[in-house]
Amino acid sequence: MPNLFRLILLSAFAFVTNDIVGQGCSDAGFCTINSFKPKGEDTLQTTHNQFKIGASVGKADNSIIAWGSYLEYHRQLGSKFGMDIKLTSLVQSGNSITSFGVADVFINTNFKATKKLNLTLGIKVPLSTANHTQNNLPLPMDYQASLGTFDLIVGIGYQIGKLQLVAALQQPLTQNNNQFIASNYPNTSELNKFQSTKNFQRSGDILLRVAYPFMLSQKLRFTPSILPIYHLANDKYTDELNVERVIKDSQGLTLNGNVFLDYELNPKNSLQLNIGMPFIVRKSRPDGLTRSFIVSVEYKINF
Repeated sequence: MPNLFRLILLSAFAFVTNDIVGQGCSDAGFCTINSFKPKGEDTLQTTHNQFKIGASVGKADNSIIAWGSYLEYHRQLGSKFGMDIKLTSLVQSGNSITSFGVADVFINTNFKATKKLNLTLGIKVPLSTANHTQNNLPLPMDYQASLGTFDLIVGIGYQIGKLQLVAALQQPLTQNNNQFIASNYPNTSELNKFQSTKNFQRSGDILLRVAYPFMLSQKLRFTPSILPIYHLANDKYTDELNVERVIKDSQGLTLNGNVFLDYELNPKNSLQLNIGMPFIVRKSRPDGLTRSFIVSVEYKINF
């Protein structure tokens, strides 16, 4: 079975290099925090600590490849309360530009109200103002490691048999300091074609996740998931004349599909492969989170 897991992983990374058109397989961060991901009946229920390390690769807009990584720690505080902290980083490379940065810290508290009902309250703390520059010129959001916003995250999870449902909101409480104006770059530059995002004002998102796990063997779990994300309003920016403009068609629905494969190495160690891509997309995604395909691998240890 480990050979099967490696074969699926290699095939998934091969797909990333194809020219798949679409938007939205990524999000502002909340769809991958611990309490909003599909769950299985694993040893987390009988341990107090969990540590995860993960990496991802995604095909973004404008010939950009995005490589992400994260560290995540979960602490169970009794039978009902738990806390998660997650640190993320991102590398974006394309058009002869490579940008790296530590991105965000997610801090979430979880409350198990009943056997079937879970509540989450958290925040996203940015570790940059989303204003990386090159040659003294601001770069677009597509090359920023973080959205640069301080966000509130609230969510609810409910289970009906094996069917897992999650609804959540991620709402920016502050905005970033991005100063990118496309016209500052010459017409010969690829960056001249990007969406301007000076004084970028990003709206919030809501998501609904529907997931259903299947045990393929005693150690291998397969979980398909549907993930609609709705961007609540059109985003805004300030143009060259210092006039605030609405970014048309940045509001709306993105419908994603995810597949999770979890392989238990032993009762305390496991691997997870997550593959995602969009089916329905928004016309405009100025925040630089566009992913036509994304693959992530995660190692988890319970102790």
